[in-house]
Amino acid sequence: MAGQQQFSGPLSGAVAQLCASLEPQVGPRTAAGLREVVRRLRSPLQVAVAGRIKSGKSTLVNALIGRRVAPTDVGECTRLVTRFSYGTVDRVELVYTDGNRRVLPFDADGMIPAELGDFSTISHLEAYLTNAVLANLTVIDTPGLGSLDAASVQRTEAILGTETEESDELDRVSASAVAGAEAVLYVVTQGVRADDQHAIAAFTAATASRDAGPVNAIAVLNKADTIPPESVEGADGDVWEAARKLAGSQADVLKPRVADVLPVAGLIAESAETGTFTSGDADALHRLAELDDADLDTMLIAGDIFTSWECEVPAGVRARLLEKLELYGIRKAVDAIRARPDISAGELRRTLLAASGLPEVRDKLGKVFATRADGIKAAAALASVTAIAQASGDHGERQRVHDAIEVLLAKPEAHQLRLLEALTLVVSSAVAMPDDLAEEILRVGGNVDIETQLGMPGAGLEQLTAYALERAGWWRSFSSFGATPAQSRIAHVVHRAYFLIWQELRARAGVNR
Repeated sequence: MAGQQQFSGPLSGAVAQLCASLEPQVGPRTAAGLREVVRRLRSPLQVAVAGRIKSGKSTLVNALIGRRVAPTDVGECTRLVTRFSYGTVDRVELVYTDGNRRVLPFDADGMIPAELGDFSTISHLEAYLTNAVLANLTVIDTPGLGSLDAASVQRTEAILGTETEESDELDRVSASAVAGAEAVLYVVTQGVRADDQHAIAAFTAATASRDAGPVNAIAVLNKADTIPPESVEGADGDVWEAARKLAGSQADVLKPRVADVLPVAGLIAESAETGTFTSGDADALHRLAELDDADLDTMLIAGDIFTSWECEVPAGVRARLLEKLELYGIRKAVDAIRARPDISAGELRRTLLAASGLPEVRDKLGKVFATRADGIKAAAALASVTAIAQASGDHGERQRVHDAIEVLLAKPEAHQLRLLEALTLVVSSAVAMPDDLAEEILRVGGNVDIETQLGMPGAGLEQLTAYALERAGWWRSFSSFGATPAQSRIAHVVHRAYFLIWQELRARAGVNR
């Protein structure tokens, strides 16, 4: 169980200690599963990027990583699951279905090679990059859903943990439990279909056998720059305002399966963040900015007009700009140049990055995933430990694991795990709660900062403290009067959450005196 990677936090460390204490008390297969759980606990948080085919997932992956390494054209590589992890040497490993591996260099453009050999024998790809972003986050690029062949679907399910062949050490259920990613970033485009909700549920259910929820799943509305503003009421002709409104309506549809839906222009983000946007592109945009308004407005009506219009900027150069920025990005860049004619290529790149929506997506990833990595990983690990024990077939072994988990969860410092469990039960409708109470549980369990948890942004310390104590008392009363037994268990957890918030606020008040 030795390893150099540190745990995400105290909860992950506590679950690792639980696994270590249980290992001598269980059989070889269960012990192997526990060791794999600890290995995963020492690894960075794993986020699967999922969505329909041609939704721009791989483009978004490149933008998030900050390097154009994932193939974006539909081809063999895009039909494989690819894990992007931190490594001291850039390399690609082909993992075959028989367990063997073959190391490949990236191609001349720094991307995963297009030719991989016999595609049918490949399980998945492991890409290692000397990239600081991946030091604390492993990104899993999955094939697009909707028009995959059966073999690609099976490969995706196997890597994410929804379907796994038996091995010598781990049976199918156990391997499935420890193989899933711990969080999901789901990519949608303009139309959210009914089966998108089922797809999100399927992917997030693969996160160590946990259901989806605002703790471990968010969605992005990709290609936001292509939304016709006239198609969205109240957008007032503004493309990004239309995207925000559409993302908001999609969030209403997809919640509580996801924490939020954010608009993003993946292609612009990729070009601005990966070095694809060059000083030559900036020079061409400066020349376009010199055109009169009538010509430029006409050119930006449609892509074919933009590339075919008579203009001093060569058509080939304009075609490359269109491939990198789309019409929306070109318009944003030209507006920035006209506002500041001396703007540098670097400043123009940063302007495009801001216009892409990627900074907001990264901020949300940080708030939803990074700040909760310890709790997410620990909760997923406990789900894995439970599944491994259930699969052992040994009643005594299952009972020992169950008792050990209950002892851990009884500790005050482990209450976050109880809260995440309660949140999952409510989100998955395993425990029915009145709508207003379910919304309150989602708010308390699905946020990090206390003001948001209490639904009182901007409130003073005294007001927050009084409200936390009031809600703690209310949930304690509800648990005793009027709640079903299942609701009562949830209510006890929420009561304890408010009480701990009250204690923290009291401590803050003491420090401020």
